[in-house]
Amino acid sequence: MEAAAILIILAIFVVAVMYSSVGHGGASGYLAVMAFLAVAPEVTRPTALVLNLFVASIGTVQFWRAGYFSWKIFWPFALTSIPFAFLGGMIHLPTHIYKIVLGVVLMLAALRLAWRLAPTDNIKEPNLLLALAIGAVIGLLSGLVGVGGGIFLTPVLLLMNWSETKTAAGVSAMFILVNSLAGLFGQYSKGALDVLPTEVWIWIAAAVVGGLLGSTLGAKRFDSLTLRRVLAVVLLFAGVKLIFV
Repeated sequence: MEAAAILIILAIFVVAVMYSSVGHGGASGYLAVMAFLAVAPEVTRPTALVLNLFVASIGTVQFWRAGYFSWKIFWPFALTSIPFAFLGGMIHLPTHIYKIVLGVVLMLAALRLAWRLAPTDNIKEPNLLLALAIGAVIGLLSGLVGVGGGIFLTPVLLLMNWSETKTAAGVSAMFILVNSLAGLFGQYSKGALDVLPTEVWIWIAAAVVGGLLGSTLGAKRFDSLTLRRVLAVVLLFAGVKLIFV
């Protein structure tokens, strides 16, 4: 096996561990890895969503079993995000525009990973109309770029005091799962899944092992802030590379 092939497997494993520990599927991390290795954009988007699907499924089960999930918080965001993620998955952006949009998303993801959002005791119920609007925007962006949207939903839930940290992670895991499915269905309708790399099953295995490890630690007790900040630097460089190189 070539060094580059081993590197991408290890990178996917590390990304899965770090992201799943906070209830995320890792799509922005997988996209960053593939951007560094100059994988074609038409391949990166469906591949990232497939990997996301497996890791988010594990995270959903782990956080659910640990009691960190709320249907009351989840459903208004998911109600609008699912159809818009499907719509976004059907849209094919020109390569130069896709690279700019993805670069911005990766830099936002880097900020999210590096920033410790302090928990709060002043939890309040989400505003229904605002939650529906936010879900639609996140869903469309998720489908367009090839992410599950948890990287955006989690900080919204915490900054608006709509959830405590662990529940936000559990809600985001389920949110990523349904959006990844919707985005994949949208891409499938356009034939995008035909371009998945032949080694995708090895990547899935690495993501699953990493997802099991990270979500188990995250659902119990795991402060990964330092490691997440290292990953944030990688995402930042990948985002800059996509936009300016």
